[in-house]
Amino acid sequence: MGDFRPVPDVLPYLAGSWRLERSVRDLASTDEGTFTGTTTFSPLHGGSPRGLLHHESGTFVWRGVARPTERTLHFLPGTTPGTADVRFADGRPFHDLDLTSGRWITGHLCAADLYRGEFTVLDGDRWRTVWRVAGPAKDLVLTTEYARARSGG
Repeated sequence: MGDFRPVPDVLPYLAGSWRLERSVRDLASTDEGTFTGTTTFSPLHGGSPRGLLHHESGTFVWRGVARPTERTLHFLPGTTPGTADVRFADGRPFHDLDLTSGRWITGHLCAADLYRGEFTVLDGDRWRTVWRVAGPAKDLVLTTEYARARSGG
């Protein structure tokens, strides 16, 4: 088996709850932080019956200070079967996502900073994202490991 697993349809794969651990490295200052929490992909009500509401919540520790953090994204069916169109909560485009090969590289320009994301499906219950953020305001690497949360333990 290779380093990644193909996923025929990204939305059913992501549906449900996941535990996550994220490392955040500032390459300019060498500061490091961690985020630990959960992410839930639940049916998106309203516009798209097949879409998913992505809600992430947990604790972010940066420079020794812990604070609660959360974010919401919308994962909508993409233009190609099995793919997704990822949007911010306010509807602005974020990035595309196609895991049919088990791996996807995408990008997002935020002001003058370029976000380059690599998504890798490790197996049916684990996946990873690595975001490299480079530009005048940021110089970061964010690595997130996801593991499917199992009910009852």
